[in-house]
Amino acid sequence: MTDALLQVEGLCKNFPVRGGMFRRGGGTVRAVDHVSFSIGRGEILGLVGESGSGKTTVGRAVLRALPPSAGRIVFDGTDIATLDEAALRPFRRRMQLVFQDPFSALNPRLTIEQTLQEPLLIHNLAPTRAARQERVAALLAMVGLPAAAMQRFPHAFSGGQRQRIGIARALACAPDFIVADEPVSALDVSIQAQVVNLLADLRTQLGLTLLFIAHDLAVVEHIADRIAVMYLGHIVEIAESRALCRQPLHPYTAALLSAVPVPDPTAPRRRIVLEGDMPSPANPPSGCPFRTRCSHALAACAEARPRLREVAPGRFSACIRDDIVRSGARGGAG
Repeated sequence: MTDALLQVEGLCKNFPVRGGMFRRGGGTVRAVDHVSFSIGRGEILGLVGESGSGKTTVGRAVLRALPPSAGRIVFDGTDIATLDEAALRPFRRRMQLVFQDPFSALNPRLTIEQTLQEPLLIHNLAPTRAARQERVAALLAMVGLPAAAMQRFPHAFSGGQRQRIGIARALACAPDFIVADEPVSALDVSIQAQVVNLLADLRTQLGLTLLFIAHDLAVVEHIADRIAVMYLGHIVEIAESRALCRQPLHPYTAALLSAVPVPDPTAPRRRIVLEGDMPSPANPPSGCPFRTRCSHALAACAEARPRLREVAPGRFSACIRDDIVRSGARGGAG
């Protein structure tokens, strides 16, 4: 991508396994294993996969909330993967996070005004109290809340309103890039669409770039320009949203799509039920990480991990079975 705000190359994040009385051990959990992708300026990239696939770890690593074990994280032309905290500080205000649980993400002892003023004080963006109050009122207006809300505490708001406050806090420093980590999974279904539409509107109004992490492909298809699918720490497919949902190239993507509910109960579809559980990232299978649950696996799938390759313009897949024709959830899969 020629105008990428974020370019991730070979990102790895490993966690040591420790156990026993003296917490000795040996082993490594490869939570993220050589992940590469890019996000263009003003683009929304959806990152989907089952719980435990490594989505949140990727989001935290690109923000440098977690130190990467290996790889490059190039943000606006600068590799931030190895920068120390002092050098990272100018980038912190340009990259923000929206948390999954809007209640636990807010300090219950602070008013909304205090919560939204905190990043302004940390980055010295509003020198006077009047300027900070004006900025807080503007932030609340951006997310559809009245200025009077600034004097209240988090417990006085609904889950959807608290998530709007979390989004306002992420916007406080006028960032270029936001990681939205499962921002609607803790909300009622009736409220999810409102928050998703809010993020889409803010992208248009402010020119934001987003990494939208979720496990619900229907939600991601609605908001994302492109979708990256993760499995066991690896990206197995990347494509434009509609193309991926209509014609998945990887069997894991097809299985995820087959689980998406459709509004027409008479629509033809075939549910793909994956056998067994996702393998442990501490002891991944050889070759293709998905082969132990894949009905299309061959003996060759165990020999080497398929690389993520461009199989059509803008379409990337990590599967050696190019001979399989698959369709999206709306028409079944096979």
